Amino acid sequence: MPVLDMGDALNLALREEMRRDPRVYCIGEDIVLGLPFGVTKGLVDEFGPERVLNAPISEAAIVGSAMGAAVTGLVPVVDMHFADFVTCAMDEVVNQIAKSRYMFGGQLDCPLTLRMPYGIGRSGGGHHSNSVEAWFVNTPGLKVCIPSTPADARGLLKTAIRDPDPVLVFEHRGLYRVTGEVPEAETPVPLGAADVKRPGRDVTVIATARMVHASLEAARRLAEEGVEVEVVDPRSLVPLDREALALSVRRTHRAVIAEEGPMRASVGAWLAWVIMEDCFDDLDAPIVRVAAPDVPIPFSPPLEGFVTPDADDVVAAVRQTLK
Repeated sequence: MPVLDMGDALNLALREEMRRDPRVYCIGEDIVLGLPFGVTKGLVDEFGPERVLNAPISEAAIVGSAMGAAVTGLVPVVDMHFADFVTCAMDEVVNQIAKSRYMFGGQLDCPLTLRMPYGIGRSGGGHHSNSVEAWFVNTPGLKVCIPSTPADARGLLKTAIRDPDPVLVFEHRGLYRVTGEVPEAETPVPLGAADVKRPGRDVTVIATARMVHASLEAARRLAEEGVEVEVVDPRSLVPLDREALALSVRRTHRAVIAEEGPMRASVGAWLAWVIMEDCFDDLDAPIVRVAAPDVPIPFSPPLEGFVTPDADDVVAAVRQTLK
């Protein structure tokens, strides 16, 4: 299988879906040049400016126009530039797009994909570094996926574009240059299908995006001590593969939830509740969470590093469950 980084895998997915379906188009700020992360680079050369649209700096206009296009027969893929900027289009996303099928009695499709580059890193500061996926997990009517590998990124984006309902694809910007094998064949990854990234018998670590890689590093370290950690990547948060998560925890009897977002009222808090509800009698220790503190992300590199959860935090959490 060819080896691609995540940015190139996403670019491949966009090319494949735009070739497959002439209704698919991309819209966003500076996407003709492929800014800011290179995912849309070169698309305009193949598909032209009618299907790769540079938009004015107005997230409300970008997302609002995309919704109008989606409900009238096109298939827009919106590049949010940075996920943080979705706050400028919250009415469009939360009050209109998310409710579109419900408000029209199930008669209306809204096949709209929001690509959401997010995450801590490179001193992005408080306006460019936030993990906002929990807002949309909390919004009925939206589907949410969050890949950690190039193969999953390609497969999930393809599935999102083909879905008749709105899907948010959270792409951690610290993973765009991470490489991995990507199948030559077109292989959409279904929403609601978790993946065991590393099997183990002692502790289950449920991790998302960058924290999957931190958890795999932690698992490698702990294996040297004879502790076998199972790392499970949900891949999509809505729908959620509760059965796969529960199956792992019932086998290991211990659970750690690892995410990059803030601790309070986060995706990790919801996942911990899911494990408690489904596996309470199987747990031999309390669930332990790894997350960022409840503070804005600092610009200062040392402070940014201080608030960023990493493999050391996962190792400490696993050891806590084994006490």
